[in-house]
Amino acid sequence: MSFSSKSTVGQSAGQWDLSGQYSTEKRGRWTGLNIAAMVVGFVFFWPLGLVILYWILTDRDVRDLPAAMREKWTQLRGGRTMHSDNVVFNKYQQTQYDRIQEIKDEMNARAKRFAEFRADVRRRADEEEFNRFMASSPGQGSD
Repeated sequence: MSFSSKSTVGQSAGQWDLSGQYSTEKRGRWTGLNIAAMVVGFVFFWPLGLVILYWILTDRDVRDLPAAMREKWTQLRGGRTMHSDNVVFNKYQQTQYDRIQEIKDEMNARAKRFAEFRADVRRRADEEEFNRFMASSPGQGSD
């Protein structure tokens, strides 16, 4: 094993990894708060503990986790942004969201009416076909 004693200011301290090599890369932020949050996460709900463990191993602080979860949840809900401190902008934004919702509702109603129309057209075509069949072969059905 070789160890270089050269280090410069600003570099993080190195550590020995499991293979016996000296590495300067970080392996997570193992602060007291992060460890405590992980333990509490495992105690109350083990998947939460795994999420926190992953968060720590990706070199992030647990205090950043709630904001990241809120952002991800916002993206999953359709990308709506959080409200700002500007009341006028928030009112404008809500008006736009309401307008978009009205358009979506109208499109859904039209799609439903069109599906009903197509079902009625199919029923009429089937009825017409059945009537033609019955007219072309009178008395054939009862033996």
